Amino acid sequence: MPNFCAAPNCTRKSTQSDLAFFRFPRDPARCQRWVENCRRADLEDKTPDQLNKHYRLCAKHFETSMICRSSPYRTVLRDNAVPTIFDLTSHLNNPHSRHRKRIKELSEDEIRTLKQEKIDDAFERKQATQESNENNEKNTVSEEGGEEQEEKAVPLTLEERENKDYLKSLFEILILMGKQNIPLFGHNVDELPKGIFTSDNFQALLEYRINGGDEVLRKRFEMTAVNLEYCSKIQQKQMLEICENCVREETLREVRDSHFFSIVTDEVVDIAGEEHLPVLVRFVDDSHNLREEFIGFLPYEADPEILAVKFHATITEKWGLNMEYCRGQAYIVSSGFASKMKVVATRLLEKYPQAVYTLCSSCALNVWLAKSVPVVGVSIALGTIEEVCCLFNQSPQLLVELDNTISALFQDNDEKGNELKKICRSQWTGRHDTFEVLVDLLQALVLCLDAVSSDFSVRWNNFIVGRAFVLSSALTDFDFIVTIVIMKNVLSFTRAFGKNLQGQTSDVFFAAGSLTAVLHSLNEVMENIEVYHEFWFEEATNLATKLDVQIKLPGKFRRAQQGNFDPDMTSENYYKEILSVPTIEHIIQELKDIFSEQHLKALKCLSLVPSVMGQLKFNTSEEHHADMFKNDLPNPDTLSAELHCWRIKWKHRGKDIELPATIYEALHLPDIKFFPNVYALLKVLCLLPLMKVENEKYGVGRKRLKAYLRNTLTGQRSSNLALLNINLDIKHDLDLMVDTYIKLYPDKVEFQDCIPSNNSEVTDDA
Repeated sequence: MPNFCAAPNCTRKSTQSDLAFFRFPRDPARCQRWVENCRRADLEDKTPDQLNKHYRLCAKHFETSMICRSSPYRTVLRDNAVPTIFDLTSHLNNPHSRHRKRIKELSEDEIRTLKQEKIDDAFERKQATQESNENNEKNTVSEEGGEEQEEKAVPLTLEERENKDYLKSLFEILILMGKQNIPLFGHNVDELPKGIFTSDNFQALLEYRINGGDEVLRKRFEMTAVNLEYCSKIQQKQMLEICENCVREETLREVRDSHFFSIVTDEVVDIAGEEHLPVLVRFVDDSHNLREEFIGFLPYEADPEILAVKFHATITEKWGLNMEYCRGQAYIVSSGFASKMKVVATRLLEKYPQAVYTLCSSCALNVWLAKSVPVVGVSIALGTIEEVCCLFNQSPQLLVELDNTISALFQDNDEKGNELKKICRSQWTGRHDTFEVLVDLLQALVLCLDAVSSDFSVRWNNFIVGRAFVLSSALTDFDFIVTIVIMKNVLSFTRAFGKNLQGQTSDVFFAAGSLTAVLHSLNEVMENIEVYHEFWFEEATNLATKLDVQIKLPGKFRRAQQGNFDPDMTSENYYKEILSVPTIEHIIQELKDIFSEQHLKALKCLSLVPSVMGQLKFNTSEEHHADMFKNDLPNPDTLSAELHCWRIKWKHRGKDIELPATIYEALHLPDIKFFPNVYALLKVLCLLPLMKVENEKYGVGRKRLKAYLRNTLTGQRSSNLALLNINLDIKHDLDLMVDTYIKLYPDKVEFQDCIPSNNSEVTDDA
């Protein structure tokens, strides 16, 4: 759908011109200046939000100095840009014409002034042209027609049009491959006998399209040898990067329009042999819906300081987001990466104090805390748990075998047995009570794996038998047993707190107030660690005895002593010093870091949600906590009065009116526009990564990311194609992609010799 220019006497629309079109600003003062300069009476009674959503001005109405092109994909206005170039008098030559854009009536003096200004401008331009012609006689023709050429696009030659059609066909194939998750390369060239040529997936689709009747491609390649590539690997990479940037820009445009956002990363993943961080962005769109969209992969760096610099540079310079508007950051990490991502969060907080560091709603607090514990044994245990869960989920037969084992063990407690069977068929490694479940399941898992690894019939393949043997040995290691028992007991103090954080809005609000009690309990444990650890170690030894596991110090510890073994070092003391103490100390510090004073203030602002107000008997005091968002409010001076009206509205509601229970419901109230400060506060609050996306259809970005990683072999993953696949419903502009490619690679547009594929070397010159 084209954008029409809102300026009087301007008939330009986006589909007929390469000109950029700009929305009216939301800032009331600046928007008012735009309206005044337009001189359209019908725009004066509209709000800045209405103007921003429905009206545009083309670039012809702005001075050149007001426009900057930050990249081949983005043309933006300066922050203080105001349109000043308008034609307000040409309609007077035809007084009987009808105008859709009603121009505000001008006085005779104003008309006379405008006409005189136009005459003066024309005279000045004429004088400037004459002077230029006298000084540059050789360029007379080009300069005389320069202004006219700017107004009227130069028609394309036949060769240029064919080139654009050819590039469009290539882009269409690449977009199809991305959306359908088709890898670029379908064969491993190294495995083919010498002299045998086979086309990759891209070339095969291109040939299929030629055979299907694409005359542009047929004409281009009809004289090309069959063992040559139609499009070099270098050109494919260049075109894929343009596809990725154009698709990403569609999402980022909405993010910039919404003003505020939060950044979330998921666990480090392997993309074609290199580690990458998946990055998602949270924002509230024009329809007041909280969305979480995937915007790309960031190459992972082992050095946390370098990672922090590159992370910031990618978001701000490459993707064009202003981190001044970032209101939250969260990092879901695999074991061993937590400390590095914490450095990233700290560096961003130093630059942008309002980018609150929080937990992510898609990750249970206890799982997040366990992954962040800087103890090698905990990381190993978590890896073992994931492998066990993965093995059983890959084989329905194994799950049936485990069900039978559980039934035999829990004959006297069918209810418990059925509950464990149900848990085994879910992603139980992500639960709040993961370690508690594992302790209950451990005996059944070991017996089941032992039975599989000792079964030499054809029932199980060699892979399953081998993995069952390895995992059974890992589960029956005393170091593993002690680790999971201690983690179960330590994390029991944060289990209810973490569960509430993933509950309803009111649960999150009251959980924020219970943090002090949680920290008090953990500090008490730390002060009496001798007593607590004695009970935990006794539980671990009882479980080990049940599994016939020898109670001993880890072999790696004994080997490290090299004969200098301390006879007073018992297993109980060893695990207290190496596991219990550092784990509790770390969890206490992590809770303080992740729930900073600023974060807790933000969570206390959830009392703005009417259902929370009701539970508090409408005795709330958000003004003090909302100070941190004061600069984000449209009218901060009226906040106190507005909050009072907001409380009265819900306190004296009708008996048949239910209190909105979530931020999502509050944002969609029909009269929310009458509470602009409340709306702004709620909008920023729901951006906090801790808050869950209420409407599931707006949180599909993470699900599609997981699906892509699950369904694509590591060697066939591509960061470019991944973005196209995950964001398959985002519109794409083929003409923009083609024009961008022509501007970036003008030397590649003209027809070149094709590049040898499997039987010849591909040179960089190609």
